[in-house]
Amino acid sequence: MSIKVYKDLAANSIFIEDANGAQFVNSLQASVPDTTVTITDLARQIDIVSNADHTEFIDQNESPYSGTAEDVCNTLNAIFQSSGTPTADAPTITSPLSINSVEGSIINYELTANLGVGYEWDLSNVTGVTTVEGNVRKLVGGSGLAAGTYNIPVKAINYNGEDSQTVVLNVSNPPFANTKSVDFQQNDWLGANAGILQNVLGRSGNGSGSADAWTISFYFKAGSSNNQEQTIFYYGSSDVANGNHLRVYWNGNNTAIQQLVFRYGTNNNNLLFKSPVGSLSNDGNWHHYMVTYDGGTTGSSSGSINDYYSRFKIFIDGVQQTTINSNSNYGITTALNGVNLRVGRYNSSSYMRNGCKVDELAVWDSDESANISSIYNGGVPLDLSGLASVPVHWWRMGDGDTYPYLFDIGSAANCIYIMYSMTSSSIVNDVP
Repeated sequence: MSIKVYKDLAANSIFIEDANGAQFVNSLQASVPDTTVTITDLARQIDIVSNADHTEFIDQNESPYSGTAEDVCNTLNAIFQSSGTPTADAPTITSPLSINSVEGSIINYELTANLGVGYEWDLSNVTGVTTVEGNVRKLVGGSGLAAGTYNIPVKAINYNGEDSQTVVLNVSNPPFANTKSVDFQQNDWLGANAGILQNVLGRSGNGSGSADAWTISFYFKAGSSNNQEQTIFYYGSSDVANGNHLRVYWNGNNTAIQQLVFRYGTNNNNLLFKSPVGSLSNDGNWHHYMVTYDGGTTGSSSGSINDYYSRFKIFIDGVQQTTINSNSNYGITTALNGVNLRVGRYNSSSYMRNGCKVDELAVWDSDESANISSIYNGGVPLDLSGLASVPVHWWRMGDGDTYPYLFDIGSAANCIYIMYSMTSSSIVNDVP
């Protein structure tokens, strides 16, 4: 039978393991009462190893201590003296009293103390955190903890007293990363409760000013279909012939068109804006698009049509577009009420097709034209919650989502898209 004895530098204590198990102890003394070696715990005045043959003692590398019984006794006492303690001294915790971690990460922390023999943790409020089998000083786990601060009471104990402290575990949000988008094929689309956005995209009349302003921002990667009017975003009435609504769509992979189109109004009364031909091409790249409304009047006098046009702006990759503008009956004066809220489908048709992809869809209840540079960020998606003006609704389109739900992480965080005619594979690893 081997008896492992060595000084644990991290614990500043002696580690002993024999047939009775492992323990950390201090205030030890070795002796040779006859031809064997005995180790006495001076603090408790008991022998923890009695009359063992000197050849049974090994170090942390499981190498035998060399020499005679007297040689082994002297070697052990030299180790004990370098970490031993007068019996009146209590332990002192020496390891840092704070742990910094990130959501989803596993912590790896080891408690150390001068003269510590026993260690106790209160892990009742840190689910998933546990000590390592065979080393009660070491903590692991915690990958399931939400961001926040957790207090963990701890004690280092020896026969003369204890040191009680609180280890503070700080779990922070992970760094922003964009790894997912949503892919649309054939009749795929997303739907959500439009009424939730009534105070953001809706209005009660012909535009009251800044209180009715809004901004819609998203990344889009065009597919291969040349179908015209592939709906990217649609909000408002289900009666598209007579009810006010807004719609953003792509005019397909047709080299004579390939443009972003925005319409505000009904089929019969509306303002229509088109980006330049070729400005939204199927070039295999992601591009950022933003549409803004300043909240002002949108109809119905022919003499004011340019004022109505000026209410809206379209930005592509951070640059305001010189749009091709037209109208039907000089715009729209009516209220806008949320009945449908969709991505990828108009009222009953005009789907996105053949691999169109959408990412980082966000909506503000304000005109963010002045902040386009911060939102576009040079074409690199960023944590929108860190902007001076935070979107009311923001869908990451895959990151942090669980099929078939795409969660809202904007300041309101209360509008969930549901994926229709899609599968979990519609969330893809293709991002700007």
